[in-house]
Amino acid sequence: MQTYEKDVAAWSSEQARLLRAGRFDLIDIEHVAGEIEDVGKSEQRELASRMAVLLAHLLKWRYQPERQGASWEKTIKAQRKEIQYVLDESPSLRPKLQETKWLDMVWATAVAQAVSETNLDCFPDACPWVMEDEALSESWFPADISGQKSSPR
Repeated sequence: MQTYEKDVAAWSSEQARLLRAGRFDLIDIEHVAGEIEDVGKSEQRELASRMAVLLAHLLKWRYQPERQGASWEKTIKAQRKEIQYVLDESPSLRPKLQETKWLDMVWATAVAQAVSETNLDCFPDACPWVMEDEALSESWFPADISGQKSSPR
């Protein structure tokens, strides 16, 4: 019998085989439960990561209008599609988009990324955009800092 600590890949294959065979008495219940929980955490991390990339690019779009281009537009559109895919595959994650603590963490990550990529330090402390109505909307792009409505070129 494979052990979790020695070879997690072999262990997981064996656990799957035991489950399919109905050999529940041989299942490593504690580690199986932990791995199942980790799947959900992984989906949450993916959503947070994609949201941070999207928000960082929306910040750059807003605060560096002179640098707007096809690359940023494609990244924004791709992240929106990927986020929608994650939400379609795991609809239970949709409430995260309204969860203040989660949004604050994602926003902080996005701001740190934008600061690193722009050398600007003028971003708001909290996300100024409504997630589903603006940031995730296929056609929405933020106005630039002068208030000019900006859209993809």
